[in-house]
Amino acid sequence: MKRFYMTLMLVLFVCAGASAEFKNGYYDKMNGKSGAALKAAAKECVRTHQTLVYSDLPTYWQYSDVYPELVDGCKRWWDMYSDAVYLIKRGQTGKSSFSANKMQREHSVPKSWWKQSGSVEYTPAYSDMWNLFPSDGAANQAKLNYPLGLTASANFNNGVTKVGGAQTGYGGGSRYVFEPADEYKGDFARAYMYVATVYDDINWVVNYMYQKEAYPTLIPWAREMLLQWCRQDPVDQKEIDRNNVVEQYQGNRNPFVDFPELAEYVWGTRTTEVFYVNQQEGSDPTPPITGDPEITAPVNGEALDFGQVAVGRSETRVLQIVGKNLTSALSVRVSGADKNMFVPEITKEIPAATINQNQGYLLNITYTPTAVGRHEAKIMLYDGGLTGSIAVTLKGEALPMPTFTTLTALQPTDVTANSYTAHWNPVPEGEIADYYVLTRTRLVDGNQETETYETGETSYVISDRDPSVAETYYVQYSRLGMLSEPSNEIYVAAGSSVEELYVSAPMQIYTVNGGFMIKLNGESKPMHVYDVNGTEVIYVATPVDGDIFLLPQGAYIVTAEGMRPVKIII
Repeated sequence: MKRFYMTLMLVLFVCAGASAEFKNGYYDKMNGKSGAALKAAAKECVRTHQTLVYSDLPTYWQYSDVYPELVDGCKRWWDMYSDAVYLIKRGQTGKSSFSANKMQREHSVPKSWWKQSGSVEYTPAYSDMWNLFPSDGAANQAKLNYPLGLTASANFNNGVTKVGGAQTGYGGGSRYVFEPADEYKGDFARAYMYVATVYDDINWVVNYMYQKEAYPTLIPWAREMLLQWCRQDPVDQKEIDRNNVVEQYQGNRNPFVDFPELAEYVWGTRTTEVFYVNQQEGSDPTPPITGDPEITAPVNGEALDFGQVAVGRSETRVLQIVGKNLTSALSVRVSGADKNMFVPEITKEIPAATINQNQGYLLNITYTPTAVGRHEAKIMLYDGGLTGSIAVTLKGEALPMPTFTTLTALQPTDVTANSYTAHWNPVPEGEIADYYVLTRTRLVDGNQETETYETGETSYVISDRDPSVAETYYVQYSRLGMLSEPSNEIYVAAGSSVEELYVSAPMQIYTVNGGFMIKLNGESKPMHVYDVNGTEVIYVATPVDGDIFLLPQGAYIVTAEGMRPVKIII
């Protein structure tokens, strides 16, 4: 059970049974299976889903990962990594709140554990909501890519997240582990089990907890720990509600949330038993209707504000529709002078069963202004057995398309062996930055790794620097959903914290399929490429920005005047 809500959750389990709300037939392929065959069937049931855009996740999380109670009239992010109070304030979107609070999109199973051709983004796991949660920035930085486990001693402990040396028998070879709070251990275990089921064939390059095989996929020590965490922290209402919301956006569910005993049938004490959906606790997908039809959200007369949008661009907001006891489909209609600028994804009916579930239905509405000015329309919700209707005002402001200035990235400060602070100039006077985007690139073991960070400041602390790895950063700013051109690139050399090491590199090297590409940062300098035997295989006196060079498979060293040698793997 989760802190602050233990009494409430007990009541919900007793009175409502905390029933799963999946569609009839959704899990039928799992019937009559056990062990490895059951795991394979579960994968077939849930693997097909909508691949979401990684940067858009806070838009969805503002409905799936918030506390059920408001704080000063505002939603509070449900952060499983800290107790910090992060609010979605009035007028903020999920994205803008996320940026203002300096929160981060955290992969529970670290993205660095898989890779193909140097990319971690090749698989849907990169943006799968079942493997990502909103996180406090400091906790995320401390967690790094460590496996789950029990800590013997913690060098980071914020009361919810512990990071430190692993107890004997934990870590799978990693010296350090990440230990979540007891009330979240089951949540993380079920997320890891989902990944082991849906992505058992992923290209695992780190084997602390997983190995590439259809069954059991989880390494023995990890399997036993995750089973134990599921037993100690069973499924609760938070996970059930999240399951329903994620399905609406992503189109699939987590079977280990719908069926709390499934883990035992797949890996635990019941692997020899045959699984049947209708024999599982809380498996009734259609709870009975009692009482009069009612819409509990939104409230009649409420407004949905789309904020400022550039003419010709689009902004999507979500209208959460929650009700109970609806007996037929709910109808939707938009009216008003500007109705053509506000388009709901569903223009006719929403099934009653969806509205009646705990989190209701999340209706996407897109505002696409065609002229500068303020615009307004109304969306009407009616039928469903309701008496009367619910009206919600839709409003937005259209602005001219912004012009952008290219920012200037500055040299880092406070450089240590494991951190530094990146800096850049602010936008010029008279321009507006909704937020800044810092892009950081590292070449690790011949593979390029890129991460982005959003902030409202003109600096950002990088706290997980590896002194043996060179890296670069550049900055952009966002305005009305668009990004400026990248700034100049700052080169942070591998080595100690001596300031003279940190200079702008004249050339950046990016691996591409079958070769590498160069990006110039100033004057062109002669470039040399050597193979592992020291033989020069390429020489270019004046390389051109964007040039691509193809090479046979192998390892190479690229050098140019004013830059440290870069090792690449083709």
